[in-house]
Amino acid sequence: MKGVILVGGLATRLYPLTKITNKHLLPVYDKPMVYYPLQAMVNAGIRDIMLVTGGNSAGDFLRLIGNGHEFGLSHLHYTYQEQPGGIAQALGLAEHFAAGEKIVVMLGDNVIERNINAAAEKFRGQPHGAKIMLAEVEQPEHYGVPVFDGDTIATIEEKPKNPKSKYAVIGIYMYDPRVFDVIKTLKPSSRGELEITDVNNAYIREGNMTYDILDGWWGDCGATYEELFRVSSLVAKTGANKMDEPTR
Repeated sequence: MKGVILVGGLATRLYPLTKITNKHLLPVYDKPMVYYPLQAMVNAGIRDIMLVTGGNSAGDFLRLIGNGHEFGLSHLHYTYQEQPGGIAQALGLAEHFAAGEKIVVMLGDNVIERNINAAAEKFRGQPHGAKIMLAEVEQPEHYGVPVFDGDTIATIEEKPKNPKSKYAVIGIYMYDPRVFDVIKTLKPSSRGELEITDVNNAYIREGNMTYDILDGWWGDCGATYEELFRVSSLVAKTGANKMDEPTR
């Protein structure tokens, strides 16, 4: 199973901090933001990883991370998104890298308290389809919100005015190789982008979507200055990417 971390985008919500650099290079407490999803991947046993970046700071990722030796990797792959076109469009650039294998996708501004190890292991054993990670949030209307039918997800509503659950679809997704075929069927949204929610809903309509609820806190560091500060404070207080305690 391979990993894809999406670190492109213009991040205008964090201006002026991002006028001269990519937001995923900003500090979250004592490390660059991109270090956190990269460590989460490595903790989950994923060693074959690609960064999808873009903009004028793309080369800075190579200078910062190199081949990933600091994370115990022997090699790290990179590809370039020439124009911002949405999460699904960025993911589509990794098709050749995926080479028919399952993939775990993380947005580069996601920071988690614990890990995705159990969810990744379950997905390794899932015959086909997709899995998404959910987290309980105070303002789900700001995110993609799952609508439940019993224990299954009936659909995902993007930033609904009246959310039908208290959960958000966070930026951690797991897909079988067919995700790239799904992406090729998408039409641009009103924002002119290929939306990852449309990808997830395609799997849901087929009955091929599972989900796990994230253990511990989650932060979307690219959302607002306040969220960036909140997550930095949480990392300073509790740490991030904590591994499960071994059973005795």
